[in-house]
Amino acid sequence: MAIGATVCKVILNVSDIDRNYYAEHRLTVSREPSEPDERFMARVLAFALNADDDLAFARGQAEADEPELWRRGLDGGIGLWIELGLPDPKRLRKASARADEVLLYLYHGRQASLWWEQRRDELSAQPKLRVVEIGAASVKGLAAMAAKSLELSCLVQDGQAWLDDGRTRLELELRALQERSDR
Repeated sequence: MAIGATVCKVILNVSDIDRNYYAEHRLTVSREPSEPDERFMARVLAFALNADDDLAFARGQAEADEPELWRRGLDGGIGLWIELGLPDPKRLRKASARADEVLLYLYHGRQASLWWEQRRDELSAQPKLRVVEIGAASVKGLAAMAAKSLELSCLVQDGQAWLDDGRTRLELELRALQERSDR
């Protein structure tokens, strides 16, 4: 954890009917002082949508060779590499060379749409890459939930997802922009 980072505690109950995955995760998430609520909550959401016992937060942007989240195998190999934001396509190519699957979550609204339009052709050549855009209204709702201590429930069913903090139930707008093509 970096100096000056805030330690956030998250209790996350995941009911992913699509994957038949049900678990409670007690997460300790390091949050840099300059990290906006939108990015922090996008990281928590990325965990919720891909939750399993081996998924973990990495050092992320603080470390050039690590993603935001990853799932590593017993052999040390990377099964899933998760990025957030608007990364350099070179970073995604490098991730594809190291991991079995790369997942990118875009969450910057119009800026993300423009970024994707400019890079779609280049990124479509990455067969292990999936790209999902989190809608602007969802990002705004997620940011409103941000706190140092959170209790969240995430429900995934029939490709739809909801996040609930006990006060607000947010239906998440998730749009697949690119699916893996190597399966």
